Amino acid sequence: MKNQALKLATGLALICTSVTINTGLANQIVLAKTKNPQKCNIYAYVNVSSGQALNVRSGASTQNKILGQVPVNDTVQVVATVPNWAKVTNASGGFKGTGWVSLPKLGLSTRGYGTNGVKLYAKTNQTSQVIVKIPPNTNVQLLGCQGGWALVEYKGIKGWLVREDQCGAALTSCS
Repeated sequence: MKNQALKLATGLALICTSVTINTGLANQIVLAKTKNPQKCNIYAYVNVSSGQALNVRSGASTQNKILGQVPVNDTVQVVATVPNWAKVTNASGGFKGTGWVSLPKLGLSTRGYGTNGVKLYAKTNQTSQVIVKIPPNTNVQLLGCQGGWALVEYKGIKGWLVREDQCGAALTSCS
């Protein structure tokens, strides 16, 4: 009976170790695929529910350590993105330093005050096709960035917003 219990315990220990190692390897493989972040330099605001804060992590995964938090509506500088994650620095409040946040929890709005709106481009080039015009002072979802361009979504339409038409402040206009 003791031999069977020992064999069972050993087997369970090996299975748990295998699962832990394989899960860790899977996470490393996923992160390895996203090691080439798209570098950029834009500003965005934390777009989470009132009373909440956005976790800043040591890497682009929920498995990474939480380094701190940035409060709702605070502005952060986005310096790189990978799918679903943004590397941020220079938070206007809360966390000080550099870390990774969930990209869907960042937003920005359009400028274009006193105009008929701003242009959303098909590519990161102002000579590319204009997909749609977005009204001034309109909130858009941040999807990514490249250089000074922001990849955003407006009413289900995805396109690129030039730096001059971006406002990364939630509570004030960027006039």
